[in-house]
Formats: sequence, structure tokens, C-alpha cells
Amino acid sequence: MFEPTAPMGDELFMRVSEFQRRYGGAGRPSSSRSGATELSALNPSLMQDLQRFDRSHTPGAGLDMLEVLAAALRHNRALLLHLRLDDKVIPLTLWPLERQVQSPLRLQQLLALHLPELRVLMVEPADSRERAETDSQPLWREPLGPLLWELALRGARDALLPEIGGVAAYRVSPGADLQVLDLTGSLAAAVLRLRRQTTSLREIADWPGFDRERAMRMLNGLYLQAALMISRSHPAAIG
Repeated sequence: MFEPTAPMGDELFMRVSEFQRRYGGAGRPSSSRSGATELSALNPSLMQDLQRFDRSHTPGAGLDMLEVLAAALRHNRALLLHLRLDDKVIPLTLWPLERQVQSPLRLQQLLALHLPELRVLMVEPADSRERAETDSQPLWREPLGPLLWELALRGARDALLPEIGGVAAYRVSPGADLQVLDLTGSLAAAVLRLRRQTTSLREIADWPGFDRERAMRMLNGLYLQAALMISRSHPAAIG
């Protein structure tokens, strides 16, 4: 799951049981929590967004990481996320304006995690609690784009995000710079076609190397890169 140079050891990350004892509310959602996530300190519109996602999940299970990141980007809010993977809790700070994330793990280690299993146990404003860097747990700032892309392609969510679903047609924005994603194969070919034409989800699903799920995952990823144009009135727009 991790590269040998950075094991998921007890010395680096808090156990879920200790996290629940320390923060009390995890696992017991209420009207002020979402996905076992205390929301009282968050912007009200962001809180409503997260609660919308929470209603689609098993109570107390935590939220899908991609959905939380999408909400943070929409509201341009810096957040501290507490991620659950197996019996450990990984802190990750999101800086949407700078398009960066901060974590005790390097980017390649984050991407090596079993992404479908990542759940968000708690969300806080990024400035709500300072985290000092120590010799035993340095914090790394990394670009956000690759993490968003890999979560969209390999994470738990296999359907379109609500903001881009429904009757729609899609095209890649002319000025979108996607070099950081190192696109190859069928994904590179699909992005090139989407730069040239406005296309429905149904059509993309029939392209070489694609089915409906892969098409939705790619569109989610492009949306989170701010690279997707969405038309509700184009002749190609269908549900």
C-alpha cells in the first residue's frame, strides 16, 4: 500500500480508536455533524454542501474524500481533513486557492494508498488548529491536481458529481493546462477529442478504452481541474 520508505506505522499516525476518544463525536452523527464530521465552525453554505453528501452515505461511515474536496473547491475554503484508512487517521490540509495539499505523506505516497477506502472522519477550517512540524512527522506541501485526478479515476465515487450531471454536453476548456496530469493512452486521446468537440456522456462511453463509468470518472477529474465546460443547451446535451 505504501512505498517501503514511509510505512503506515504507529509512530506516524493516530489510531481511529484514539481519534474517537480524543474528539468525541466521531461515529455519532447529529444535526451539527456530517459523516461523523463536526461542522459547526464551517461556512454555512459549505456545511450544507457536506450535509447533502452525508445523506447519501451510511450514517457514521464518514464521507468520500472526492466529494469533500469537490465541495472545498466550489467554496474555495482551506480545510483540515482527518482521513480514515483501515485503523489509522491521516491528516491532510487542503489549500484550494494555492491548489496545494499538505500532509505527512509525500504525493507519491498519497497516490499509492488504496484510494477507494479513504473516508473523511472530520472536517475543520484549516486555521482552526495549528499543526507543528516535528522531526518525526514533517509536513509536505504538494500540488493538488494529481491527487484530484487520481481520486476521480480510482476513488470510491463511480458516478458524476451532482454539479455536472443531468442533461448536459461536455468540452475541455480551450486554455486548460493539463500537463501536470501526464495523460497517456485512451485518456489522452479522449481529452484531445474533447478539446475539439462538445460531446455527451453517452458518446464518450462508446469511445475506445471507455465505458460509462470510466467516462464519468474522467469528466469528474476534468471538472475538478477547472478544465471542463458544461452546456445544458447544446444539441449534443442529453441525460
